[in-house]
Amino acid sequence: MTVGDNLGIFDKLKNLIKKDVIYDEGLKKTRDILSNKITFLNTKYRKVNEEYFSELEEVLILADIGVNTVISFIDKLKKRVKNENIVDTNDLLEIIIDEMFIIYVDNDIIESKIKFSETKPTVILFVGVNGVGKTTTIGKVAYNLKKENKKVLMIAGDTFRAGAVEQLEEWAKIAGVDILSKLNADPSSVIFDGLKKAKEELYDVVLIDTAGRLQNKANLMNELDKMNKVINKEISDAPHETLLVIDATTGQNGISQAKSFKEITNITGIVLTKLDGTAKGGIVLAIKEETKIPVKMIGLGEKKEDLKPFDIEKYIYGLFKEFKGDKNE
Repeated sequence: MTVGDNLGIFDKLKNLIKKDVIYDEGLKKTRDILSNKITFLNTKYRKVNEEYFSELEEVLILADIGVNTVISFIDKLKKRVKNENIVDTNDLLEIIIDEMFIIYVDNDIIESKIKFSETKPTVILFVGVNGVGKTTTIGKVAYNLKKENKKVLMIAGDTFRAGAVEQLEEWAKIAGVDILSKLNADPSSVIFDGLKKAKEELYDVVLIDTAGRLQNKANLMNELDKMNKVINKEISDAPHETLLVIDATTGQNGISQAKSFKEITNITGIVLTKLDGTAKGGIVLAIKEETKIPVKMIGLGEKKEDLKPFDIEKYIYGLFKEFKGDKNE
C-alpha cells in the first residue's frame, strides 16, 4: 500500500472501513489514552506552539510509540506545520493521523498477509521468548487456517519445556488439526519427522513451535540454525515465514526482543499478542520503525477468533476514530 493524499485521509478511512468490533474493542485502552490526552491538549492549546509539541511528545511516548520514533515524528510534524502554515491545533489532527501512516509504510509496499508457497506444504516457523503466547498463537493460526479449509499439521518443536507439548496438543484438538509431537526428543528430529509426514500426506500448511530461550543467544542461534537446515533440506524454499511472537504488554522490551531475534535468524513478520490488554498499542509503530519488520498478526482478545491479520488502516482508525466524533458508531 502507499500513502494517499496528505489531507482528508481519516475521512477516507471512515468511508472505506466497515466497523470491526474486534479492532474497535481491542484498541480501546490505547485509544482512550490518546483521545483523552490529545483532546485535552487541543483544549489547552488553541494554537500550535513549542509547549504543545512538548506535551504531545509525552503523550505519544506514554502510548509506547518509542522515544526515537516520537522524536522523529514530532520533527516531521513541525516541518509540515511550517510548510503548510498550520496554526490551529485542531487542524493538526489530520496531519498526526497522516504521519502515523507514513511512519508505518515508510515508502514500502507493506505485505501483512502470510506468504503461502505455490507448492505444498507452506512451512511457518514460530519463534519468541517463553511467556509471550507463542503456543496459543500457533493454535489460533491453526484454527483460522482450518476455517479456510486448509489441511494443517502442527509440529511441537519445543520438546523440553514442561507442558509445552501438552499445551500444543490441546490447541490441536480445539482447532481440529493434526499434530506431531515427541517428548524429550531432539527438536530437529521431530521437525524432520513432521515434514516427512506433511509431504507424504499432502498437508497445506505446517506450523512449527520452537523453544523460547533467549538467555544464551549462541545456543538459541545454533538450535534455530540446525532447525532451518533440516527444514531447508526437506523443502528447499522453506521456511516460507518465520514469525516472531511478542507480548505487546511488555512494551519497549518487545522491541529489544525483536532486535535480538533479528540478529540470530531471518524474521519475516511479527505477531503482537495481548494488544487488547495494554494502553501502549503504539508499540506497533515503534517496532516497524526500529526493526523494519512488518506486523503480520495481532492478538486482540483471548478467544480463538481474536487473532487477526494486521491491517494498518483498521489500526489507525481504531486508535483515532473518537477524534472525529465516531465514538458511538
